[in-house]
Amino acid sequence: MTKYILFAWLFIGFHVMISAQETYTITGSVVDANTLAPISGATIVGKYKHAISSFNGDFRMENVPKGVYTFEISHIGYAPKQFVIEVNRNISDYTVRLKETITNLEEVEILGKSDKRQAQELSTISVGVNKEFLQINRENSLMQTLKKIPGVSTITIGSGQSKPVIRGLGFNRVSVVQNGIKHEAQQWGNDHGLEIDQYGIENIQIIKGPASLLYGSDAIAGVVDIQSPKIPMPNSFNGEVNLLGETNNDLLGISTGIQGRKEHWFYRGRLTYRDYGDYKVPTDKIYYEGYIFDLYENHLRNTAGMEANASFSIGFVTENLKSETFFSNVNAKNGFFANAHGLEVRNSSIDYDSSDRDIDLPFHKVNHFKITNNTTLYQGLHTIQIDLGYQNNQREEHSEPVPHGYMPTPPNSKERVFTKNTYSLNIKDTFKPNPKHDIVFGINTEYQNNNIGGWGFLIPAYDRYTAGAFVFDHFKINKNLHLQGGLRYDAGLMRTKSYTDWFQSVVNNPDGTTSNVFLQRARDKDLEFGNLSGSLGLSYLHKNTTYKVNVGKSFRMPLANELASDGVNYHMYRYERGRTDLDPEQSYQIDLDIDHSNSLFEFGVSPFFNYFENYIYLNPTSNYYETLQIYEYTQSEVIRFGGEARIGTNISNDLRLDASLEYVYSRQTSGPKKDFTLPFNPPLSTLLSANYQFKNVFFLTAPNLAAEYRITAAQNDIVPPEEKTEGFQVLNLSAMAGIKMFKTVQPLQLRVKLNNVFNTEYYDHTSFYRLIDVPEPGRNLSISMTVPF
Repeated sequence: MTKYILFAWLFIGFHVMISAQETYTITGSVVDANTLAPISGATIVGKYKHAISSFNGDFRMENVPKGVYTFEISHIGYAPKQFVIEVNRNISDYTVRLKETITNLEEVEILGKSDKRQAQELSTISVGVNKEFLQINRENSLMQTLKKIPGVSTITIGSGQSKPVIRGLGFNRVSVVQNGIKHEAQQWGNDHGLEIDQYGIENIQIIKGPASLLYGSDAIAGVVDIQSPKIPMPNSFNGEVNLLGETNNDLLGISTGIQGRKEHWFYRGRLTYRDYGDYKVPTDKIYYEGYIFDLYENHLRNTAGMEANASFSIGFVTENLKSETFFSNVNAKNGFFANAHGLEVRNSSIDYDSSDRDIDLPFHKVNHFKITNNTTLYQGLHTIQIDLGYQNNQREEHSEPVPHGYMPTPPNSKERVFTKNTYSLNIKDTFKPNPKHDIVFGINTEYQNNNIGGWGFLIPAYDRYTAGAFVFDHFKINKNLHLQGGLRYDAGLMRTKSYTDWFQSVVNNPDGTTSNVFLQRARDKDLEFGNLSGSLGLSYLHKNTTYKVNVGKSFRMPLANELASDGVNYHMYRYERGRTDLDPEQSYQIDLDIDHSNSLFEFGVSPFFNYFENYIYLNPTSNYYETLQIYEYTQSEVIRFGGEARIGTNISNDLRLDASLEYVYSRQTSGPKKDFTLPFNPPLSTLLSANYQFKNVFFLTAPNLAAEYRITAAQNDIVPPEEKTEGFQVLNLSAMAGIKMFKTVQPLQLRVKLNNVFNTEYYDHTSFYRLIDVPEPGRNLSISMTVPF
């Protein structure tokens, strides 16, 4: 507790600073040159003074001495602008109009390229995704939608669930942040998806590489930062209806969102519902564990599901304050391919082929409720951000109740139940003492309470406390050379709770006799962790080329399953055992980025090198518990390197070609799996795409046709129990156009996509079902429409 109080006092101490005598005052506003909409967060920088526009676009500079000054105004996505002003009196209502300027790679804005005088100055390797990209590339889950981005892949769990992987690392090594609060669920599980509604999202920033400095533990591989939508215009109301249908799994979906604002108060709301059946694969048989399973009409039985989501927010904005409280609830139920959940269920009397839309055993039910509040205060040279969050994650995992070993037939189908409550507080102060420095101070605190239920024990109940403090500085050495660096310290406590089996097992006594006992699987134990992390980066802009280098150290606290699991995972048909002597993971990484653009083409390359001194993984041993192989968590040194390359060119005003390449190499250099790779390591892959923009045709506005051809190499570099995966090629086609119904109304947006055009049978090495030899979904036609109002 002393550590956490110390963090708070250190943070408060940074704010005992500056005041000066007033001379003259300049007030004004920054607006979009085309729409006259206010631009928030624009930077106004002069020789002695600077300001940041508020959420109303207003800015204010006080204590300006008499004289003639040149100010530069910049904002990501807009061309910078200079103005000269003579100050000999108070100046008010000065309006600056910025023109939008964005360089797109098929609607993916590469941060550090889209604004030539501001975002390029950042040394981190990141990608920005806008609303248009999300709409055009919409798939069955958020991470499947983002899979097109080089360096980003997914662990897919059927057709409706997935989890993020950045440069070959996933699970709790990638932080997912929404509205400033880290999303906390049961992300350690192989078959646990991401409980976030992908509709209504306008902007996502993906950071590739260590990001523990600003985001804390679990950001050791990168961050998916889902940022808050823009505030609605004053005295406005609008909304949209999104409709979606798919043929492969007979999906039907609808999502409706509205938003409005008076002068200072604003609100948003959204309802989403999706229902889908068993998806089809390009085969009629599955071979697994020596068994052959016939698939009725190519349906992967019991993979149907549904999702019902609701969200609402209310906010208040003035010149110096912006605050929004966000409520959301995601509810989902999805089935699993029955023949893969343990051997005993193969004797089930359930008729899985009676319907392709019912959800039989085994299935998961999850409900994720979230409340967040984001408040920003503008106080002179300080911008203070406060994020508060509460999350409740309720997950039920149902399986057929069958006896196993000494465990008798369970009383119901609730194999495992997890109830997790998470409380979060983040405070950050952005301070610009002079035009050369942007300094950020911050603290992050989090408390997790996780309880368990059901007849199948895997991990114990636990409490987890974490707190961290950091400082970060962006130093402008000169106009084209920028240095960023920072340090962070984190402390954490994991408190596991005891657990005893609900049934008796037979154990051997030292005297040769046997006893029936209730085995204790977990004990009350406190484990403390602490770590210092940091980063240092440099960016250099030279004509049409940007050079970046960033060196970082990140860490990750061990999870409850890694420390204290001791039970049968029937979903994977193995016995898993944790170790309480695991150390926090330590990761060191260097990232480079070179990006060049001219009138003919754009080119970029982003290599990286990564070293783990104690990577944690689940290792299959030669020991068995009853009939199940024992997997035990252990640690080893790991080296990883790879990167992404990209190139694009406009062949004409109508035709654009793009290509990207991604590769990750991993090798364990110590431990029981020395000289093996890491699990779920993605193979070499390239994506070729062509985009043709037609002129308006009849009632269709801006019709567009796109083709994507993904070529993925074989993955022969594996670690047991993985199997080698053959390479594949898949072609996807898409078309979209606006439909102008009325002159005064925005056009409807119609999108048609055809994935896996040739119904290719192929395997994705990072898919959850790859371990049981299930191919990826077959041909799928999807039609979606967005109706604005």
